[in-house]
Amino acid sequence: MREVHTALNGKQTGYTTVLKQMQVMAEKGLLMRSERFRSHVYEVRFPKEQTQKLLARNLLDRAFEGSTRNLVLGALSSRKVSSAELAEIRRMLDEFEKGSR
Repeated sequence: MREVHTALNGKQTGYTTVLKQMQVMAEKGLLMRSERFRSHVYEVRFPKEQTQKLLARNLLDRAFEGSTRNLVLGALSSRKVSSAELAEIRRMLDEFEKGSR
C-alpha cells in the first residue's frame, strides 16, 4: 500500500484516499488483501489483460447499456486518435472478424 501511495505522491493524493480506493478495488475483486501482515498489503488478483477485460465489460454494461458500438464510438470521440492508432484498430477488427466466423 505504501508503495502505491509513494508512486502517486506527485499527484498530491492522501494516504487514506489511496487506501480507500484499494479497499474498494478489493471489494470488487480486483485486488486481494494479505492478512499475513498488520499493515495494508494488497496484490493484484488477475493479470493486467484480464483486469482490463473485466473493467471494460463492467463499463460496457453500466455506462453503454451493453452496446459495444456506443462504447467504441464514445472512446474514439473522447480524444484525438492518430492515423497509426486508427490503422491498428482497423487491423485488429479485421483479425477479430476473421476469428469469429
